[in-house]
Amino acid sequence: MTLSRGARWLLRGAMAVGLAFVYVPLAIVLINSFNADRTFAWPPPRWTTDWWLRAWENAGAREALWTSTKAGLGATAVALLLGTLVAFAVQRYRFFGRDAVSLLVVLPIALPGIVTGIALDTAFRSLIEPLGVGKGLFSVIVGHATFCVVVVYNNVLARLRRLGGNLEEASADLGADTFQTFRYVTFPLLRSALFAGGLLAFALSFDEIIVTTFTAGPGVQTLPIWIFNNLFRPNQAPVINVVAAVLIVLSIVPIYLAQRVSDTAAGGRL
Repeated sequence: MTLSRGARWLLRGAMAVGLAFVYVPLAIVLINSFNADRTFAWPPPRWTTDWWLRAWENAGAREALWTSTKAGLGATAVALLLGTLVAFAVQRYRFFGRDAVSLLVVLPIALPGIVTGIALDTAFRSLIEPLGVGKGLFSVIVGHATFCVVVVYNNVLARLRRLGGNLEEASADLGADTFQTFRYVTFPLLRSALFAGGLLAFALSFDEIIVTTFTAGPGVQTLPIWIFNNLFRPNQAPVINVVAAVLIVLSIVPIYLAQRVSDTAAGGRL
């Protein structure tokens, strides 16, 4: 398709406006994390790194960061296990209700977060708490895993569809058992898809706030919840900007790595 010079410039302008709409506010947050003025006067009259030191010394922020990390790792582990198993079942086997299972797995990420949160809160109150298991980090991990499973499932399912079953059949013909075929053939071919899906799942879990609000018990505070609770407190805004700037960087890294891994695998270099 050949575009005229005017159409190309129009598309470039639209792309620039779209990127500016998304990234200019993020850039302002990064700049304000070094703004010495507590009211964030613009342009910044002076620059300082004091807010970064205060954020590092904030015990509440460090504890919330560790809680978010644990929740993200737990949800990612659950998502990798369940998402991979369901992807194998849907792709490799034919059974009644297969399309319904695929829809049910993908549905949680399409639902509004508040709906998922209310549903999980009701389930824990009605089914789990009577067994003596109260809300805490475990309930947060379960809540996050409900939508993290989707990204792992989609990555693994797409890779399995591209691979087909010829290589595994060849491995079986050469005398390999099921475990050997998975270890030496299937898993190496799925490794990049699992890595990308795991990174995306961790990123989704790390910045989740709505579902966390409904599933976190007393004393459990993830970093997004900590930011929300301290956003309007006196003298906390500069520290919040620093934490937000760190989150921006931490969010970019896994998404970039996941994209690189997916692109590399698609190009046949992994």
